[in-house]
Amino acid sequence: MSWQISPKVKDLLKKGEDLIGLDPEEAEFLLHLDIESRETYALMESANRISREQFGHKGENHLHIGINVEPCPFNCKFCSLTEAAGIFTRTIPFSNDDIINWATNAEAKNADALNIMTTGTYSFDRLLEVGKMLGEKVSTPLVANTRDINYKEGEQLLDAGFVGAYHAVRLGEGRDTPFKREKRIKTIEVIKDVGLSWMNCVEPVGPEHSIREIAELMILARDHGAIYSGVMRRINFPGSPFEPFGMITEREMARMVAVSRLVMGAVPRAHCLHEPSSLSLIAGGNLFFPEVGASPRDSEADTGKGRGKSIEECRQIFRETGWNPDLPSNCFEAASAIGITAEKNSTRAALSQH
Repeated sequence: MSWQISPKVKDLLKKGEDLIGLDPEEAEFLLHLDIESRETYALMESANRISREQFGHKGENHLHIGINVEPCPFNCKFCSLTEAAGIFTRTIPFSNDDIINWATNAEAKNADALNIMTTGTYSFDRLLEVGKMLGEKVSTPLVANTRDINYKEGEQLLDAGFVGAYHAVRLGEGRDTPFKREKRIKTIEVIKDVGLSWMNCVEPVGPEHSIREIAELMILARDHGAIYSGVMRRINFPGSPFEPFGMITEREMARMVAVSRLVMGAVPRAHCLHEPSSLSLIAGGNLFFPEVGASPRDSEADTGKGRGKSIEECRQIFRETGWNPDLPSNCFEAASAIGITAEKNSTRAALSQH
């Protein structure tokens, strides 16, 4: 049996390795590769090598802290924290002490960021208070994960101590959610315009999503300059309307992580995946989200006592796969050097095409 891969795949991998990025049709082609094929494993190897070279073998731990549990009336179909899901029927408060303890514990364990998540109707003023409170207790960078915002609110997040914001155009936006794609993109533009770093993921991926819409969101992340992007698979909570569709496997997620990495080219400072998986760490991923507090993927109020991985567990997975979680993050203060290097590599690769 020949060990050769097809010329087309070979050319696309070379393009990816030159940090040029892929166009939508090229991404779709790679996403259609047979999961058992040598081409798929060659794809994963290329993405793995790109990330290790570009990110300096840094394994990123960005702790997700869900600061409120309450039944959300927006009823996004993939979320367990909704009225329609019926899992949480009352507000379950997390105190300031809970939030501070999670944050200080994460800092003591070298977390690279704290992603502060709220549900859709949570008080924005309260989120600002939490940011200011944590800014007095920890020096770990704060990233907001909240509803759509306007320019003034973006400036308020900056003033409250947040340095970044996670925001995604979700798969099925406007179909599985009540939100318009255009409004989500407008918030991404606001985030960048006010000076916050924009973080993203292609999510939540399920078997029902078309290859085309998955590829389009990978391109959107690249074209809008995400600090990191990657792939998050949909997790079916008990009673989820998506249970009949099942879920993608970790192996399918790894293939998507690899394609996304080639799509992103020189743009990202890290490449995320969720939930944590060792397989995706040898396919171009290098950023995990350990979790505490509320999670839209869990039926436990505190996902740290449910399906959420701890920082220690994530650190161990990094070590097992040759990533170093103790190096400085590439996503914040140390980002300039990696960005300059990636830009030079991209420019050099572009010139070589002429």
